[in-house]
Amino acid sequence: MKLIALILMTLPGLIPLCAGAETGSWTITPAFASQYMFRGARLGGPSLQPTLEYGRGALTAGIWSSIPLKDHVADGSEAEVDFYASYTFELPRGLSLVPGVNLYTYPGAAKSDGYYPLTLEPSLELNCTIGPVQLSPKIYYDFMLKGPTAELTAAFAIPLPSLGTELDFTATLGTFKLTDYAPDTAPAIKNWGDYWLLGVAVPYQFGPKSSLTVGWAYTAGSNNYLKQGTDGRAANPDALGRGVFTLSYSQPF
Repeated sequence: MKLIALILMTLPGLIPLCAGAETGSWTITPAFASQYMFRGARLGGPSLQPTLEYGRGALTAGIWSSIPLKDHVADGSEAEVDFYASYTFELPRGLSLVPGVNLYTYPGAAKSDGYYPLTLEPSLELNCTIGPVQLSPKIYYDFMLKGPTAELTAAFAIPLPSLGTELDFTATLGTFKLTDYAPDTAPAIKNWGDYWLLGVAVPYQFGPKSSLTVGWAYTAGSNNYLKQGTDGRAANPDALGRGVFTLSYSQPF
């Protein structure tokens, strides 16, 4: 909690120094998700998932959290608070390169219960557009769980001018391999698997800035296993398929 407080106090003062002379803005986004799914694994049931984000030119930084209303992970942290930042470099031919970093924190987790209280995961993303579709291959590496995640996302929109909105479609394929899934275990526990997601969202604009977005997605994990030493592999019971309804409201200030 001391680390979280330090970042919260430091973030507003540091961001303007890093971002040049452009004017920055904050956006708060209260959100609800019917399931908390992460890379094909169910981490909780219905959850509040608000975001506070700062943007200034090519720089984006923010705080995202998940607060379970029920069905949180047994013996784990009831809440999750993540800090993230990224910077977009524009490249020729409409490409962009986006290095970023995520700090995942679990204030109620303890190593004695088999959970890391925080993990650090830098990432690198390439964005390109082919016709109406934006493709975004991305690679992550988690320094605590010791392993990479590779992900490919495709997104496109269908305008609905008569309704004043659009349909935003997203498809994601991912795979990961972690070699230190739980802390203080000997030999280390490995975890690997695949996941995918298909989703659609409908944003509704309220005034010039604020918006309400309704979304639905189906996501699932597959080939997700845990293995320790020479023991046989065991299927991860949290890797499954679920439909997820989301509702969020964004308000800049």
